[in-house]
Amino acid sequence: MLEGKDIVAISIPFSAGVALAAYLPPGEFSPYLAAALSCLAAAAFAILYCGRGDRSLMCHAMFFCAGMLCGFTALIAIAPPAPHGGPAERALEALTAVIDRCGFRFDQTAPLVKALVTGQREGLSPETNAAFQDSGAVHILSLSGLHMGVIYGILHKSLAWAGRSRPAAVMKAALTIAAAGFFTAMTGASPSVVRAFLFILINEISRLLPGRRRRPLAVLCAALMIQLAADPMIIRSLSFQLSYLAMLAIFTLFPVMESWYPESGRRDPFRKLWSAAALSISCQLYTAPLAWWHFHTFPAYFLISNLVALPISEVLIISSVITVAAEAAGICPDMLKGLTDILAQALVKSLETVSSL
Repeated sequence: MLEGKDIVAISIPFSAGVALAAYLPPGEFSPYLAAALSCLAAAAFAILYCGRGDRSLMCHAMFFCAGMLCGFTALIAIAPPAPHGGPAERALEALTAVIDRCGFRFDQTAPLVKALVTGQREGLSPETNAAFQDSGAVHILSLSGLHMGVIYGILHKSLAWAGRSRPAAVMKAALTIAAAGFFTAMTGASPSVVRAFLFILINEISRLLPGRRRRPLAVLCAALMIQLAADPMIIRSLSFQLSYLAMLAIFTLFPVMESWYPESGRRDPFRKLWSAAALSISCQLYTAPLAWWHFHTFPAYFLISNLVALPISEVLIISSVITVAAEAAGICPDMLKGLTDILAQALVKSLETVSSL
């Protein structure tokens, strides 16, 4: 079985091969060129596989060719039309109907809950959208690892009753993967949500394998390879690029910055504040150049907005999930709806304040 360092090593040439193919200049002869290059990539892969020499170098070259083969074949493949009216789509419609039925008092609560739970942002007012955009907190509205992580935590807490036996662990892993997969399909399978789902899938499987250590960077690279192999053209997506850059920052730069804080007790509030700041800064350092390249803007107050908005949004997601679940069961108390209203209003007002600075 491949070790973590092996997965990291082969993911780089594989991703480079996919990128080379994905950014083939468009033109009338591009499909024919892609077909020819895919044949060459397949031939090179076979020659390297059967050849002799430096096995490490040849392995990297093989995965580079494999990446090109995936990318070139994706360019000439004809994708089937997306299915409509399936279980995931019906579940999404039912979920949005339950959110509308909650009867929140603050006019932006229902649209905000829809954005945080389902990824549908159409109902947000222009003022609310502008507050998130100008304050540098717009990533909170895009379904990502933050949202999936909260839902993952709720799933784990709700399945704690099953115990810690081997059969219970298998059952919990299967239910967690199934629920996360259905949520991914229901919300449209955006690149960042698919990446978060792959993280859950790999983590849950590794939990069941005795003696296997979960290395965050290896999980990231394994998810990257799986996602690119399944959909090579996704490498063109800005959401995909920003998602993986942010996770790379969390796994590489964030631990270094967090260690700069002097040794202290775990309950030190300033340590928690520094950790939150280090997380936000590390992600911005990795993603800001790409965002600037595309949008030519940089949120000056991103640190303030993230320190304020992230804790509120995490609690709001938890409150929203519980509120919607209770409303669907017909047992949602007004107090719970009021709490969700207060959290939504606090999030919007705080970002409006930051964006006005």
